Amino acid sequence: MSSKFFGMLREKKSLIAEYAFYLFVLVFILYLAPTFLMEKIVVDGTSMQQTLQDGDHVLIEKVSRYFEGPERFDIIVFTKKVAKKEKVYIKRIIGMPGDKIQIVGDVIFVNDQALPENYGSDSMLYAGIAAEPMVLSENEYFVLGDHRSISADSRSESVGVVKKSEIDGVVIGRVYPFSEFGKID
Repeated sequence: MSSKFFGMLREKKSLIAEYAFYLFVLVFILYLAPTFLMEKIVVDGTSMQQTLQDGDHVLIEKVSRYFEGPERFDIIVFTKKVAKKEKVYIKRIIGMPGDKIQIVGDVIFVNDQALPENYGSDSMLYAGIAAEPMVLSENEYFVLGDHRSISADSRSESVGVVKKSEIDGVVIGRVYPFSEFGKID
């Protein structure tokens, strides 16, 4: 009789362990994965047009920021405090840590060389803080919106350069609208 009792007790412990495992997986999927791995963001505004449209749903990955920084021309999501409120931005990285940046007219100079890029959809109306040469510190990035004439980005003092610690993630693809589903160039 006692061996039957201990057998049932072992089965209950096994069942409890199995439920605990499933509970852990559920918590991981619902909380930890969106917090630390990936997140869906809805684009709010037109500063990234023609690449991203207002209302697009994009997926960002959050892991690489812990191991390595993003690369030039990556589209990132970052959070800045503006007027005592946190604001989320989506912009393209133009300048990397240690780069010398200057904007003259519509030309972006990185380390005294004109940057060959074609992401900007219109003319830049102002150079902002990059009118004079500036050198990015370690863990600082210079970002621009693709719709340059209306974008609040690193050129403005309210946004300024983006610190690595402010980066929430790198955009890896569009998930909505479904007709535009896929990787973003």
